[in-house]
Amino acid sequence: MNKTITSMYFSATGTTKKIVSGIAKKLSENVSEKPDWKIVTNNLDFTLPGVRLKPVSFSEQDVVIIGVPVYAGRVPNVLLNYLNTISGHGALAVPVVVYGNRNYDDALIELNDILKFNGFKVIAAGAFIGEHSFSLTLAKNRPDEKDMVIVDDFADRLHTKLITPGEFQTVAVKGNQPYRNYYKPKNKDDNPVDIRKVTPKTNSHCIDCKLCVEVCPMGSIDRDDVSKLCGICIKCGACVKNCPSQAKYYDDPDYLRHKEELEIEYTARREPELFL
Repeated sequence: MNKTITSMYFSATGTTKKIVSGIAKKLSENVSEKPDWKIVTNNLDFTLPGVRLKPVSFSEQDVVIIGVPVYAGRVPNVLLNYLNTISGHGALAVPVVVYGNRNYDDALIELNDILKFNGFKVIAAGAFIGEHSFSLTLAKNRPDEKDMVIVDDFADRLHTKLITPGEFQTVAVKGNQPYRNYYKPKNKDDNPVDIRKVTPKTNSHCIDCKLCVEVCPMGSIDRDDVSKLCGICIKCGACVKNCPSQAKYYDDPDYLRHKEELEIEYTARREPELFL
């Protein structure tokens, strides 16, 4: 049997990449032990905007592990157009969402529905935890060693499902239909606030290395003046967490209040949820 295992992910700070790549690697190792299986592995990182200009198509010979971060309890809306250009044609899919220890709300069921609508057969799914994009303390350094043990176990169970004779069974995942609205933070008066237009600032520590330009998944940072934005900011944390001189930061009061509330309220460790 010939199978191609593809890992696909949007991962501005590396957490989703670590989980999706970990699942694909362990699964490939397991399947390669089957003498009658010929395995090809592919990797498709669609974090940067240029990659998302190219439609992708799969077939029944493909197993696709596809991961996205959770933004406000949903699939990031900036990814919806791209995700809907991916054609399954009967490929097997494993949707994965990664969230910053608050909740994944309806992100997993939304990604599941997108894949099914585009011709994939969803045979497993997972919601994992990664360090929050806003924070250096909320779910710090996750996915950690304990998470990666669960990643390996998930891949082992997925492998068992793949090699078990018979029709592949689809899975049901947690979530609401219709989906809940995007999660909104609140101000000190308990009124919802909109932080979508909040943008990062640049301090005097900047060494003009242009790394922030290279890692911005929206292509929004001006190469000639990295303190300026020429597009939207999705608060993914790429420029802040990757800056070698800690020159990028946010100072919007509503953003900072929301960040601090998350860091206080959601300290209790949440564990991955698996659906097989």
